[in-house]
Amino acid sequence: MPIHSFRPLTPAGRFTSLNKTTADLSKKRPERALLETKHKTGGRNVYGRITSRHRGGGHKQLYRIVDFKRGLLDVPAKVQALEYDPNRSANLALVAYTNGEKRYILAPKGLKVGDSIFTSDKATTNDFNIGNNFPLSIIPPSTRLHCVELIPGRGAQIARSAGASLELVAIEADKATLKMPSGELRYVNPKCRGTIGEVGNGDHNQQSLGKAGRKRWLGVRPTVRGMAMNPVDHPNGGGQGKSKGGGGRQQLVSPWGQLAKGFPTRRRSKPSNSQIIVHHNGRKPRGQK
Repeated sequence: MPIHSFRPLTPAGRFTSLNKTTADLSKKRPERALLETKHKTGGRNVYGRITSRHRGGGHKQLYRIVDFKRGLLDVPAKVQALEYDPNRSANLALVAYTNGEKRYILAPKGLKVGDSIFTSDKATTNDFNIGNNFPLSIIPPSTRLHCVELIPGRGAQIARSAGASLELVAIEADKATLKMPSGELRYVNPKCRGTIGEVGNGDHNQQSLGKAGRKRWLGVRPTVRGMAMNPVDHPNGGGQGKSKGGGGRQQLVSPWGQLAKGFPTRRRSKPSNSQIIVHHNGRKPRGQK
């Protein structure tokens, strides 16, 4: 959706740029049977201690139950409405199946109200339209996909944010090669399912919230830079004047000393490491030539 700005009638309006949602998204109430209550933790664990900083407040939200498994096979469905989802950057499409069941799916780019979609384990050449869901084994190579499974039957885990998509590079005997949005190349099981097209609302990252209050509506509390603190409060604090490293310490770290930039955070013992062909930075995994 296009981004639109506002006349600078207020200080906040001068810098605000938001998605123009009025034309495409439905104004109706969400489907009541597909809603759940959402408990907020404020970044605190079961002992009441803050474990994730800068969280708290925000507007009340209801969780929309999204069908990431697409388990209703060979039953056509029609798009009834495109709706806003406060829990994610992508929009939702409310689809009604011919058997009377309704479900939410992530709205792909180009999907409109009245369009028909379906999920199946078999397909013809003309079936690979936006929003249809198939196993990777029958999808043609070079197809753009979203909502792809990592493990068959678990539900979509890859390419779910606004504007995201990945490319199906090739299908071999027991492996499907995917090019991830980050540039990483990896193998997955060809029985994993994927949805044709890319996630809609691609202009989401072009928004400018314009004021601190809008950030608070999203549940994000203020963040203070470490180098603006005193040495007792943060490793990067202190120093004479403006100092990137604090009091002579020249690496950027967290308040607990963990390196913040250029430090690999992925575990070397992670089981799925063996399925990576090329990392997002162009390097091959350890032990590969």
